[in-house]
Amino acid sequence: MVLELYNYGQLQYSCGNYGGSADMLFHFSILSTDPELTLSAMWGKLASEILLGNWEVAYEDMIKLRETIDKSHFKSQSELLQQRSWLLHWSLFVFFNHAKGRDGIVDTFMLPQYISTIQNSCPWILRYLTAAVVTNRRRRNMMQDLVKIIEQVSHSYRDPVTEFVEALYVDFDFDRAAAKLEQCEDVLKKDFFLTVAFDDFVENARFYFAEVYCRIHKRIDLAGLTRRLNMKQEEGEKWIVKLIRDTRMDAKVDFKDNSVIMNPTYNPVYQQVIERTKALVFRSHVLNGAIEKRGLSAAKKDESKQDQKPKQKQQQQLKPTKRQPDAAVSVAAQ
Repeated sequence: MVLELYNYGQLQYSCGNYGGSADMLFHFSILSTDPELTLSAMWGKLASEILLGNWEVAYEDMIKLRETIDKSHFKSQSELLQQRSWLLHWSLFVFFNHAKGRDGIVDTFMLPQYISTIQNSCPWILRYLTAAVVTNRRRRNMMQDLVKIIEQVSHSYRDPVTEFVEALYVDFDFDRAAAKLEQCEDVLKKDFFLTVAFDDFVENARFYFAEVYCRIHKRIDLAGLTRRLNMKQEEGEKWIVKLIRDTRMDAKVDFKDNSVIMNPTYNPVYQQVIERTKALVFRSHVLNGAIEKRGLSAAKKDESKQDQKPKQKQQQQLKPTKRQPDAAVSVAAQ
């Protein structure tokens, strides 16, 4: 009877009744003890929720499916790679329609196992990860990790979105970055998932461009920077002045020369040392915990071995021993 739930849910999905399919497959996944069919039912339920547009439920189902895939034991590594590749592709429907999707895509795609999947199986997914990091300023701390991944995958995949980040943060080629930003606008308008994030991407990409540009240059020509940002003269100047105010940069706007004078600030040496070593305490704590666990496990093994030795001695003492004949008896026998 439980298997009939699976078959009936599959029939409902084929007929286009996705609500009924999701209900049947949900009950089957709870009652079933077959791991392969349970995983298949979870995929079917996720597909049904995506087609219904229930993004809250679909987001929860996708998280459960990710955890199930990570915990399951597959026959081969290629099958595991395939499951993770499918999840990366299917999750795009959820992430770009859910309110928390831009945080979710960074949290999922930045996991080590999924970075490996992107590098080995589907490097084109990097476009969406890059767009999610660029459009989400709260995750700007992930930019350095993203740049490393883009550098590693650059030999096998490139597109204007990833090349923009590479030109800006790796090569510091602002002319090339400006050209790629123009291409990004065309790409985002035609991309099924990214067309919704077009305005946010362009706005934040300009912000990152101006930020890096202002850090490197001491005197900035407003007309030149506006041209590179692909903005009109008046609009670009207002946008740059507003950016300087919002970010509280140590800069002075010279309206006579139509330029911005930057006052670079350098962190003192001790502050640089603190920033570079602030993760050492956490790493040392984790390493110390791992060493203690190994020591405890080794001590337990030694104790178990020591407990086994007296038992073995007692067993040997209890075993009946063959009595050797005395020398006189053996001589008399001879």
